[in-house]
Amino acid sequence: MRTSGPLVVVGDVLLDRDITGVADRLAPDAPAPVVDVTGDRFRPGGAGLAAVLAARSGRAVVLVTALGRDAASRRVRRALRGRVTLVELPLDGSLPVKTRVLAGGRPLVRIDRGGGRAGAATAECARALTAARTVLVADYGRGAADALRPLLEGAARRGAVVWDPHPRGGPPVPGARLVTPNAAEARALCPGDDGAGSLGAYARRGALLAARWRAASVVVTLGERGALLTRPYAEAPLLVPAPFRAVGDTCGAGDCFAAHAAAALADGALPEEAVRHAVTGATAFVAAGGASAAALWGGGPGAVPARAGAAAGLGEALALAGEVRSRGGTVVATGGCFDLLHAGHVGLLESARRIGDCLIVCVNSDASVAGLKGPGRPLTPLADRMRVLGALGSVDAVVAFEERTPSALLALLRPDVWVKGGDYAVDDLPEAAQMGAWGGQAVVLPYLDGRSTTSLAHRAAASAGAPPATAGPAAP
Repeated sequence: MRTSGPLVVVGDVLLDRDITGVADRLAPDAPAPVVDVTGDRFRPGGAGLAAVLAARSGRAVVLVTALGRDAASRRVRRALRGRVTLVELPLDGSLPVKTRVLAGGRPLVRIDRGGGRAGAATAECARALTAARTVLVADYGRGAADALRPLLEGAARRGAVVWDPHPRGGPPVPGARLVTPNAAEARALCPGDDGAGSLGAYARRGALLAARWRAASVVVTLGERGALLTRPYAEAPLLVPAPFRAVGDTCGAGDCFAAHAAAALADGALPEEAVRHAVTGATAFVAAGGASAAALWGGGPGAVPARAGAAAGLGEALALAGEVRSRGGTVVATGGCFDLLHAGHVGLLESARRIGDCLIVCVNSDASVAGLKGPGRPLTPLADRMRVLGALGSVDAVVAFEERTPSALLALLRPDVWVKGGDYAVDDLPEAAQMGAWGGQAVVLPYLDGRSTTSLAHRAAASAGAPPATAGPAAP
């Protein structure tokens, strides 16, 4: 159950700038690529990004951070307006600005400027933290966490504190519920351990850091390997693997992980559950384009944040399709009920994924399945079907639709290839003509013979001695 009061995010906000373009030649006067600029975008980074990500579920978020009177601070205020509630510390100097130059979606160089430090805590900051039951500290070593340390120590005694540390920042306050260093930070904070990048070495580092910081638990994030949850002096860590291999921009993935973990703890989850939630969220975040994804910022400062479920899935799917197209890749989509996932489904999805560079699965909602299949269906609710599909390595995004057919959803996604399995002729597919409107192609793939949800339901009902659920036409 969600706790009362807002989630409070404390930390250092940065202004992130991405200059994107195409680089297909070298400069005549130096062995350096020439970037023809196609885009120039600003967004809040650091604690600002963590706060926006935490607010995407619809919860109230208060961001306590240092901002000044410089142009970068004014731009951050505009971007955060309507998304989070700002409680400001004074800023001595200008807000840090991180500029990345990217070509083909890959960073070529990063330029940092500005280096202000947070000033003393205000009475408004004290009120926000005294009332907080869950706090996320996004420490970027710029002084906000240091300025508020006594208040954060009190917050850790009263509720849950999640601390995302930085090698240039101070240690987490004693009693932090969860500390979230990434692999590089764990090595920097706990050097000299044999084993370098082995799981055993990270387990030892995590346990040692938990003991040193007097934290309840430390989770070391390991990128595509997932995350390793450790406790002080514990010898048996919990490894939470990533649900699939995400290919995309990893900028902001740590902020996303910490935001999901803090949100889960605010809703009453145990640390183990919070880490699982965070790994899944961060993996989807990277696959959807990371911090620069249009779905995250495209609505403007007054936009309603994306919420969990089908709406969030649509945003992530649209961002993924856009990112794949931007680098010349092929977007593949398929659809169906996927009620009682079986070997036929898995084979179809694996084959579909091999056709292109990403696979988006469109899933009928519960009401849509009932309309197609009749009473007693679906056997598995939508949330469970989406979760199982999203856990498959062949699936990059899952999005639900309410209608009998996914035509409205396809008009938004505009995939290059639409895949169906079974005894169809391509000309009989209702989506075939629609795909041709934007130059796409509908294809049929062989379906594993003898596997169907209907036959599984009949066998299960027969074994239980009950009449089977009403079955409609055989389909995924």
